[in-house]
Amino acid sequence: MIKTDVLILGGGLAGLSTAYHLNRQGSLESLIVEKEPSVGGTAGSFEKNGFVFDHTGHLLHLHDAYGKKLVLELLQGNLALHQRSSWIYSRGIYTRYPFQANTHGLPSKVIDECLLGFFKTLHRPDSVPRGPSFRDWCLRTFGAGICKHFMFPYNEKLWRRPLSELNTEWQGRFVPKPSAAEVLCGAILDQRKFFGYNATFRYPRRGGIQVLPDALAARLKPGQVRTGSPALAVDLRERVASIQGVGEIRYERLVNTLPLVDFLDLARPLPSEISEARGRLRYNTVYCLNLGFDRRDSSGRHWVYYPENKYPFYRVGYYSRFAQSNSPRDATSLYIETTRPAGVAVDLARLENSMLKGLRECGILRRSDRILVKLWKPIRCGYVVYDFARAASVNAIMRHLASVGADSIGRYGAWKYSFMEETLLDGKRCAEQLSGLTAEAASQSPEKELRPLR
Repeated sequence: MIKTDVLILGGGLAGLSTAYHLNRQGSLESLIVEKEPSVGGTAGSFEKNGFVFDHTGHLLHLHDAYGKKLVLELLQGNLALHQRSSWIYSRGIYTRYPFQANTHGLPSKVIDECLLGFFKTLHRPDSVPRGPSFRDWCLRTFGAGICKHFMFPYNEKLWRRPLSELNTEWQGRFVPKPSAAEVLCGAILDQRKFFGYNATFRYPRRGGIQVLPDALAARLKPGQVRTGSPALAVDLRERVASIQGVGEIRYERLVNTLPLVDFLDLARPLPSEISEARGRLRYNTVYCLNLGFDRRDSSGRHWVYYPENKYPFYRVGYYSRFAQSNSPRDATSLYIETTRPAGVAVDLARLENSMLKGLRECGILRRSDRILVKLWKPIRCGYVVYDFARAASVNAIMRHLASVGADSIGRYGAWKYSFMEETLLDGKRCAEQLSGLTAEAASQSPEKELRPLR
């Protein structure tokens, strides 16, 4: 039986960051097991016929000083800085993102409805109840017009459920809230001001986003990552995991980065209340069609949002705009996204046909374009649903896992909505906590030195 201080389930950014920072702390040995043949998880890339695709758009938004320093050191010059070019397409017109600050160019009736509704929220404000639904928050923040023409149709398309069932815990940094002056300016003029956390982003010049997890893995010890090794079962009481192709691994601490629902399905024993909490976790699957065609796009856009129901996708992004190396010369590569609630059956052939039709109707594809690559890459747990049961369920699960020597981190392990830098920092914090726990235990038990297990 293999023994390790820390067993890490999943070789995505959260798991790799945890191992990397544990190595830097130097007090604990760790081992990562990853089911896929390569590291990266949903922050990985794949190549087909000269095109490099990611698992939809994976862009680096670096706001933390340490996070920025880490990524720049890891990628050593293989990183370009971009100023966001993001748009909304509705009523046959492109307007700048975010919609609530950029209605200029839309039909005058639409602009009037948006402005009237917004200024009503200022001059006749409704009190926002404590813990409002996302729907109520939108109405009280943006007014009926903006909600009618963008906020409601777009978010209903993304979340696939009534917005009254969602809370507001997720949207703080992801939904910009412009001032009255900015809303008015963006209705009168083509406002060039950037809003939101993603006004700029970085992306590798070569190799797709895969180069980031590869760079982290290259800094680990030989044999510290076991790829092609899915976890089959975890005995939380005995602290033993059964790993395909590896066998049993005994650990002192466990770090899970798999989707929380998947991990709980592997873990035993679970108290009934934890099993019930797991049953309340909801998520949407992202269906991403990756596409390459034989014409270089000249629009300069990075991604576009589509709120209208006549288009089966909610967003289209341009890999080839992130980096020229992502596609052959004189070609364009796209990701086209839609979602469905977990477990809903999807006819991919039918969905693909409707997506291609939609791309032609909105002018992204021309009849003369020759499609060179079509490749589906669904993300099963694409978006965690922030309903009113989520927080209590996740908190109960995390308390139980902590009591049995386990942590669950990252976008999927912590069951949250986040971005790559935050995931890297989650791993750093987890490693520091684990090392600190060890140091504290050693100081309290001086006669029993804690040594890495071999």
